[in-house]
Amino acid sequence: MKMLSAAAVMVLLGAPAFAQMTPNINLMPEFQSKSPEEKEQEAVKDKAYRESLRKIPDAKASSDPWGTVRSNEAPKAAAPAKPKTKTGSTTQ
Repeated sequence: MKMLSAAAVMVLLGAPAFAQMTPNINLMPEFQSKSPEEKEQEAVKDKAYRESLRKIPDAKASSDPWGTVRSNEAPKAAAPAKPKTKTGSTTQ
């Protein structure tokens, strides 16, 4: 039984080292340059995007849905706390 547990420990300790020995795989493809047609299409898309952003009106009104519920006055001071007894409870 000791041999089996020792073998299991050796396998568990060797697994991270085995994982480091895998070949280096580059998941990112090499950078491909764009053709002049693709660059022109991208420029047209960017121009259309910028023009669409100009058409969005500026928000001048407040978008606070709770604005009418809240009051503009400062909150009132809390009432003074009742003195506590030695046990921590208040007398009633």
